[in-house]
Amino acid sequence: MTDLSLNTPLARPDDTAQPAPLDHDSRPVPAHRLSVVVPMYNEVGNAARLIDAVQSALAGYAQPWELVVVDDGSRDGTGAALQRHAATVGPHIRVVRLARNFRQTAAMQAGIDAARGDVIVTMDGDLQNDPRDIPALVARLLREDLDIVAGWRVDRQDGFWLRKLPSKLANRLIRRITQLPFHDLGCSLKAFRTSVLREVRLYGEMHRYIPAWLSTVTSQDRMGEQPVRHHARTVGTSKYGLSRTLRVVVDLLAVSFFQRYAARPGHFFGVIGLILSLGSLAVLGYLAVLKLMGQDVGARPLLALGFSGLLGGLQFLTTGVLAELLIRIYYGARHASPYVLRGEPADANGTAGAARSDDAAGWSGLPG
Repeated sequence: MTDLSLNTPLARPDDTAQPAPLDHDSRPVPAHRLSVVVPMYNEVGNAARLIDAVQSALAGYAQPWELVVVDDGSRDGTGAALQRHAATVGPHIRVVRLARNFRQTAAMQAGIDAARGDVIVTMDGDLQNDPRDIPALVARLLREDLDIVAGWRVDRQDGFWLRKLPSKLANRLIRRITQLPFHDLGCSLKAFRTSVLREVRLYGEMHRYIPAWLSTVTSQDRMGEQPVRHHARTVGTSKYGLSRTLRVVVDLLAVSFFQRYAARPGHFFGVIGLILSLGSLAVLGYLAVLKLMGQDVGARPLLALGFSGLLGGLQFLTTGVLAELLIRIYYGARHASPYVLRGEPADANGTAGAARSDDAAGWSGLPG
């Protein structure tokens, strides 16, 4: 049964009348540092509102926290607006600006790389996610010793034909292929254990497949899902539409392959190669017997099919060997980042992240 509190409107800095969902678990939340990562692209109207909403939601948070907002090469002044408003709030609001628009996945990876907390929460910058759900997600993550708690927009406030229906079909397809029980992989509001999240790298359109990627490094038993609020967009327009469908399908194929064969690609290509080779050898052996019996086999299509299959099988076997070599390089080498920073990540005062101490500076809830 859906909690009625999921339908409450988004909290504003001066809106304290709307309560957050009740936490019925009385167990204490283990000590931690929280980083909230938000990628934004051409959201100048939501820049200040986002910072204020997160600040309001976490003003009484019992643990140190920071907000890392990534400007994904916006052209409407979003980055400057974020920096101006962050300067009025505090050094725990950090703005990372990318040199150009690298798209949502790379922007999210940039925020994850810049985050310093041992718990990371990701969310969208359009304020359709509600930051008041963050404490509940983090509490469940730590109390139940999970690696991810994903948000589930049970009462999604979007159009049916262009948003809800495609999302429902995509989630059903993704569940079938990845064998993960999540209902809403498109919801960006998720809480992660940082040590596990940094075991994967995000490319292409992979941000919506983070749970699937994490399944390659952790158990499904350490994954959870929780209903969260969702609000209709009130400022700006969505930057993502049906044009992403083909990219999503291609990335899904890659995710499925990595889930099953990330550490053993030679098995995938090798099995195909062996089947083709053995089948082709059987065909060629049959034709050889016919030739020995005096029949003419030179004009038979089976001869061309046999040799083609044998060559194809050898190519698959060779590809399997090369894939095994590449996967060892992949796991052994440092992976290149899919983005370029415009300078170092800076806090509200313009201080580069590398120049600050990670011990106390730039956290809400700790002395500077």
